[in-house]
Amino acid sequence: MTGPLAGITIVAMEQAISAPMCTRVLADFGARIIKIENPDGGDFARSYDDVVNGMAAHFVWANRGKHSVTLNLKSPAGLDVLHRLLAGADAFVSNLAPGATDRLGVGPQDLQRRHPHVIPVQIDGYGTGGPLSGRRAYDLLVQAESGACATTGHPGMPAKPGPPVADITTGLYSALSILALLVGRAGGGGDTAPAVSVSLFDTMTDIMGYPLTYAQHSGMDQQPLGMGSPAVAPYGAFGTRDGQTVVLGTTNDREWQRLAREIIDRPDLADDPRLATNVQRCAHRDELNAAIESWCARHDLEDIQRTADAAGIGNSRFNTPSEVVNHRHLTARDRWRAVDTPHGEITALLPPPIITGFELGMGAVPGLGEHTDTVLAEIGYSETEVAALRDAGAIGPEFIDTRAHPPTTKEQA
Repeated sequence: MTGPLAGITIVAMEQAISAPMCTRVLADFGARIIKIENPDGGDFARSYDDVVNGMAAHFVWANRGKHSVTLNLKSPAGLDVLHRLLAGADAFVSNLAPGATDRLGVGPQDLQRRHPHVIPVQIDGYGTGGPLSGRRAYDLLVQAESGACATTGHPGMPAKPGPPVADITTGLYSALSILALLVGRAGGGGDTAPAVSVSLFDTMTDIMGYPLTYAQHSGMDQQPLGMGSPAVAPYGAFGTRDGQTVVLGTTNDREWQRLAREIIDRPDLADDPRLATNVQRCAHRDELNAAIESWCARHDLEDIQRTADAAGIGNSRFNTPSEVVNHRHLTARDRWRAVDTPHGEITALLPPPIITGFELGMGAVPGLGEHTDTVLAEIGYSETEVAALRDAGAIGPEFIDTRAHPPTTKEQA
């Protein structure tokens, strides 16, 4: 691996999205990620679906650039391998069920005693010390508990935001924590690495900052508005004459004046004292939406966007995911890259950061246990010892790379 984090090693016991997103970000920046997987199926996200050449879309998206090592952690020999890996690691990331790492002897306190240089990072659902601390947590469950679903959808019809927002943002906060501690270590930090704990619930309540602050100080819950915003008006989605959907928005009084006068040709609304401020416009949202909807229904999308751009008003086209895959803006900016997988090459989007003189890595998606033998050899296991571990069930079966060795008829059977 190359990049600003080259030389940094992260050992991860991770499942699904939150921890894999944390380590994938670090892998993109050049860190070496050793992903510990159960020989019996590995990360359960591997089997969510099979739409990517037989692989799961979630897994392919969140696990590129990693080394997969299969360990049976119920075996003392498997645990010994884990500790030998931790001896050369900079951080250990996990998002297992509550108490799982403690039962294995690799919880934060265990690591601070046995591997004090390793930064222990635990991702959980609700953090410690509260009535929900021992409860399992998944993205939807936490989004519901944190109030996020109540701010999405329509009144009386709450909805989960489409992307797994709780998982993704918790993973990003965890990666940021690791980077901050690595920087602190480089500046002469203490001998024992601090432990990090990031919970999905704490992350989501932080992201809910605006709705929670509004409710805290107003005593009211703002109602969800579908593709609108309770904070500003007018701002929403409108049907066009050619059967498409345009999203138009204003964020201040000057933009409102331009929208009313230069786009929908309603100087009467621009001059109406009832609509002078955003607070007043929110109170008359339905009236404003009706005026904009009427105008958009008489114009094609292209004309609306051209007019809005000329007036300096933000706008966009409502797209489905399949339309975004072929989005002209992504193509024009060369945002797609080839990524290798055990089932053939696929394409994936470059990570968001654009860094002068450096393109973030797009490492291969690992097969289950693909790097077990290589990684164990690097930490001192001989071929004979690896074979003995395999015979004892401490590691998974030998990985067959079908990219270099297509399966025979017998292997296929």
